[in-house]
Amino acid sequence: MGSILAESWILSQQGASSSPFYEWRAQDLGGCLQGRVIRSRTWHKERFYRLQEDGLSVWFQRRIRRAPSQHICEPGPAVREGHQSEGLRRFGGAFAPARCLTIAFKGRRKNLDLAAPTAEEAQRWVRGLAKLRARLDAMNQRERLDQYPPWKSVGWAPGVEGGQDSKMSFKEIKSLLLMVNVDMNDMYAYRLFKECDRSNNERLEGPEIEEFLRRLLKRPELEEIFHRYSGEDRVLSAPELLEFLEDQGEDGATLARHELMTLDGFMMYLLSPEGAALDPAHTGVFQDMNQPLAHYFISSSHNTYLTDSQIGGPSSTEAYVRAFAQGCRCVELDCWEGPGGEPVIYHGHTLTSKILFRDVVQAVRDHAFTLSPYPVILSLENHCGLEQQATMARHLRSILGDMLVTQVLDSQNPEELPSPEQLKGRVLVKGKKLPAARSDEGRILSDREEEEEEEDDEEEAGAAEQRRRTPGRRVSQAKQISPELSALAVYCGATRLRTLRPAPPPPPPGQVSSLSERKAKKLIREAGNSFVRHNVHQLTRVYPLGLRMNSANYSPQEMWNSGCQLVALNFQTPGYEMDLNAGRFLINGQCGYVLKPACLRQPDTTFDPECPGPPRTTLTIQVLTAQQLPKLNAEKPNSIVDPLVRIEIHGVTSDCARKETNYVLNNGFNPRWGQTLQFQLRAPELALVRFVVEDYDTTSPNDFVGQFTLPLNSLKQGYRHIHLLSKDGASLSPATLFVHICIQGS
Repeated sequence: MGSILAESWILSQQGASSSPFYEWRAQDLGGCLQGRVIRSRTWHKERFYRLQEDGLSVWFQRRIRRAPSQHICEPGPAVREGHQSEGLRRFGGAFAPARCLTIAFKGRRKNLDLAAPTAEEAQRWVRGLAKLRARLDAMNQRERLDQYPPWKSVGWAPGVEGGQDSKMSFKEIKSLLLMVNVDMNDMYAYRLFKECDRSNNERLEGPEIEEFLRRLLKRPELEEIFHRYSGEDRVLSAPELLEFLEDQGEDGATLARHELMTLDGFMMYLLSPEGAALDPAHTGVFQDMNQPLAHYFISSSHNTYLTDSQIGGPSSTEAYVRAFAQGCRCVELDCWEGPGGEPVIYHGHTLTSKILFRDVVQAVRDHAFTLSPYPVILSLENHCGLEQQATMARHLRSILGDMLVTQVLDSQNPEELPSPEQLKGRVLVKGKKLPAARSDEGRILSDREEEEEEEDDEEEAGAAEQRRRTPGRRVSQAKQISPELSALAVYCGATRLRTLRPAPPPPPPGQVSSLSERKAKKLIREAGNSFVRHNVHQLTRVYPLGLRMNSANYSPQEMWNSGCQLVALNFQTPGYEMDLNAGRFLINGQCGYVLKPACLRQPDTTFDPECPGPPRTTLTIQVLTAQQLPKLNAEKPNSIVDPLVRIEIHGVTSDCARKETNYVLNNGFNPRWGQTLQFQLRAPELALVRFVVEDYDTTSPNDFVGQFTLPLNSLKQGYRHIHLLSKDGASLSPATLFVHICIQGS
């Protein structure tokens, strides 16, 4: 196999019962590589892989009598060198770290762990994957369409699959249309077929088939906009381009320096990041990062160690790595007594598997700052006795070293919370802190005891009963706090928040209150403005109710409305709640910190999320078209989506709304709507806009197709493309919505 191809591979493994391990042999099998799968120290199987023409997929076959299968992976997986995964740490001991690498995919897909025959071969893999990733990242949408047209995604290439004579009849063309998610009118399809049938023999061959398919990619709505501005000469002059850009709300001085722009250039511009709905100026860190921590929304995870259900799912250090890769800055560690004096992490009183506390701390050290340089908070739920608490403190200090904050940064203002900028590359511990006047033997409530004491209603009592009935339950030890662990809670000492009425004096900023979603909602209803003012100075963490046995999430928006910073969600559970979280932290370089609006940062603010005032902003969105929506059921070629678009506003209660278009029958390739949806907003600075595409169904709930969520303040006006994401946040490129956006008011 040539070195160029060898450096351009992406492999994927999906649905395996455990993280697979591959030993690669240096053997060229006519463009293939032969590999040995190792899922344990004794389970070995042969594998063959061949890179496909698209550069994104690999043909995979076992050395037994089974049909070959295709594994498609999204562009841009993360590559880790050495023993940097749970699988390689467990099974890779026989191979030098220099020979090993891990390919980590987005969403819930499992890692691919590899061992090359030599360190040099491993580096070729690393370089090749980096080159492929850079090439894909540099492509605009138009170039992606040219490189990876939709017919390649269904395993078809012009002149190859059209029968034995490499030609296609009209009936075969119709079948191909169904494969790419369009049920075209027969008369229109046949007219297009005849226009491409230059030989006039009722069959299309190679170039004719490709011409037919490329005509499908034409965008008449973009041509219409182009001609509206260009006039009869069908070319945009500099003044005409400037007029269009000004209508878009853009500063067109730079782009309009070009004397002429053709239709192709115009389409490339609208499909580029500059033509997307997300403001490119907000994709990097653009906010003030020098304000106190309490002035930021902070991306936060609940039960971070879990990869599935909180009742019987596996725990894994990989869950922490994936959370950090999604920009998470506050992770949870449920710490329990373990064998051999080593604390373990798992969901107590359940059947979830256990992982070592020290392994999690090592994962924090190795991966916490890969994506974002800003501080990470370790939220400790401590169920250990004094001896293992001291062990926890020792591991934190020895493994994290200078990363760990062990004393206040500014001795002149010890009670003032530092800023994200001051804490770059540092790790904070959130946990119980011994009162200065209390002896070391004094009993202190643990975090979980505190939470259970707050949740004493019937529902939470039911959850507690469920835990009591679960096999393997262990009795919690007496909750004393060791001085060693207490000393590490420098800026995030856990404390209870009992009431906000009458208004208490401002608490010390270095205290963090943990509230269940129910307790937080109660405070919002009963003391909205007081809660907002409390969160100006002090960090508040909100967590899901214990009743959510399947690790479901609550909507984080209501908590953000009141200024809560650490709104913790189950990152392993996809859904609209995680879409909102991803949308909230999409901006500011996806660094996990977003500056709260001014109304949530002012000490004397009068803002109340339950009474935000009169409407201030009108948002008008015209939903025009969609392009190349994915098929939901590839096994049924006649199954075509009937797409509709829903636009949701998530903000203060009075702003929350959802409106949708009609559905388009049997067309997921290029559906057209041309419908206008309008919204009135009272607190636009808090609003998120979620674009959702669904497959309409008359007899059952609609099926999810794709979505994209972003803050209203980062939404660009004018004609924009919405680049859709899958349920787990992966790109659905080239699937897009094309809309026109108008924002009026403050």
